[in-house]
Formats: sequence, C-alpha cells, structure tokens
Amino acid sequence: MKNEKALVVFSGGQDSTTCLIWALKEFNEVEAVTFDYGQRHVGELKCAREIAEELNVRHHVLDMSLLNQLSPSALTRDEEITETEGELPSTFVPGRNLLFFSFAGVLAKNIGAKHIITGVCETDFSGYPDCRDMFVKSFNVTLNLALDEGYVVHTPLMWMDKEATWKWADEMGKLQYIREKTLTCYNGIRGDGCGTCPSCKLRSKGLSNYLSSKTGGEKA
Repeated sequence: MKNEKALVVFSGGQDSTTCLIWALKEFNEVEAVTFDYGQRHVGELKCAREIAEELNVRHHVLDMSLLNQLSPSALTRDEEITETEGELPSTFVPGRNLLFFSFAGVLAKNIGAKHIITGVCETDFSGYPDCRDMFVKSFNVTLNLALDEGYVVHTPLMWMDKEATWKWADEMGKLQYIREKTLTCYNGIRGDGCGTCPSCKLRSKGLSNYLSSKTGGEKA
C-alpha cells in the first residue's frame, strides 16, 4: 500500500527529477514546487514545468525573487563561476534551502501533504552547509514545531554519489529520460550540458562511472 500525499522540491535537474520519479512510485498523490529566485538560467523554470506536465504532476511555482536581493551569487548574477580550495563555491546562495524548505512546508500544509522530498546530497556536494543531513534533520524538527504538524522530510539521495544516483534512475527505468530531459548545467544547457561547469563535470563523471561499471562496458 502506498503512502499518503507528498510535495517534491523540484528544480528540473537530475537529482530532483530522480526524486520526483521515486515519489510517484511511493506516494498516492504527488505535487511539485519550483522556486523562481532570479536564477541565471531561467530555462530551469521552463524545464521543470515541462517535466511536471509530462509526468502529470501538479506544479507550483513560487516567487522567491527576494532571495536575489539578499543572497547574490554566481547562480543569480552574470558572474564567473569559481571554486577555491577551502572556500564555498561562488554558486552558493546563502539561505536558499532554508527559505525553500520553509516555504515548501507552508505549501505542504496548504495542500494537505505530510511528506516533503528534496534531492539534497551530502556525498557528492560542494560543501554547501544547507545540503547536510544534520541541517535537514534539524529543519524537520523546527518545521514541525512551527506548524504543529508531523511532517517527514525525505532525502533519498543524501548518501548517494552521482554514480549511485544514475544507477537508481536506471533501476527505475528512467535513466535516458533523466539524461535527456533534465537541466543541471550552470550555463542552462539541458541534457549533458556544457560539459565544463562544475555541475556538468560532476554529472558526467557519475554517468561515465556508472555506465562503465555495467556489464558490456557501455560509454556515456
């Protein structure tokens, strides 16, 4: 018997799409929420809308443009994407997940969903503090205290690297769909992306590792 209603925090990227596909298998009802926060690749919003429509999922888009004023970064401005050892990447948007999850919680209350799903991951990540398991667990407690509810925040990818995430997508029969339809690239190119930004490199490495591990030695 399937679980009750779930809300997926959804960007149209590899991770959140994998989570959405999983949610559709696990829950009776699934809705998705995407945040418009002035991201540099606005194609993300179009991509999320199209995937939600194809998968027949009710899709909410919330205006979070205030985040661009409070926490400018290379994801919200036309700036060079840089990574310096010992520092957070220039793509880090301070407070993003804290605000996103809070608004997702309020929306979940409004639509009657007790489960909130996010694709954050502590295994393959850039050191973002708001992607850590400790933060999500702490937030889950805070959300329940704030709204006097019993929400469960699910992080199915928390301990998966990108290779394992591709493997899981393949096991659900959606590897090619996720590879072609999603947008993970910081430069806004769908599918395999630009191939040079940090996000594309991580995604590509995971895919290559997974395909090479399969019997027959397929190549990406």
